[in-house]
Amino acid sequence: MSAMPQSLADVLRPVKHVLLDFDGPVCSVFAGLPAPEVAERLRAGLLANGEQAPAGAEAETDPLALLRLISDARPDLTASTDGALAALETEAARVGRPNPGGESVLRACARSGRSVSVVSNNAGAAIETYLADHGLSDYVSRVFGRIPGDPSSMKPSPRLLLDAIEAVGTRPENCIFIGDAVRDVEAGDAAGVPTIGYANKPGKGAKLGAAGAIVVVDSMEMIAEYLT
Repeated sequence: MSAMPQSLADVLRPVKHVLLDFDGPVCSVFAGLPAPEVAERLRAGLLANGEQAPAGAEAETDPLALLRLISDARPDLTASTDGALAALETEAARVGRPNPGGESVLRACARSGRSVSVVSNNAGAAIETYLADHGLSDYVSRVFGRIPGDPSSMKPSPRLLLDAIEAVGTRPENCIFIGDAVRDVEAGDAAGVPTIGYANKPGKGAKLGAAGAIVVVDSMEMIAEYLT
């Protein structure tokens, strides 16, 4: 599903600050080191430290969901599990697959004088590693990864978005958030920030639209084109 170009232009024209999700819009973090392998290595780390994974953990292939599950069942393991996951995410980021449209959006924001903050459930260290490795650090003003040791900060919580807005010193209506998941739209709505849904897989467009995305596109290049 794609936005009508004029409606996308209207949405982007007044925007001064772009808040950008990481995994999806910028790159595929787990393209080189798959998410199920990261989850398995996270479980293996628990066993190596003499801990058992909580009920339901064996079937979980999403490492971020696994972090939540472990944190809920064993709060005492939250900090160590989060640290281990951050290290694995950083390893994955080094072999992640770029989304060419994501880089185009960063460059378009720079040309048009808009600031960019990356707001992601991924670890900040992994995001910063990816940006540095790909020569993109100068295009991003700030990185807001999940708060270490606090999985509740992850979207759909609006906390990271609100932190980003406060750091920029602006109001939600001066911003746009770009994300590829329903939880991104929900976080944007809770923070008062309109969200552009990036439907990078079949079937996502309808879900993002139903969640309340102000516009849904299937190309980051389209967003870059109208960031003028």
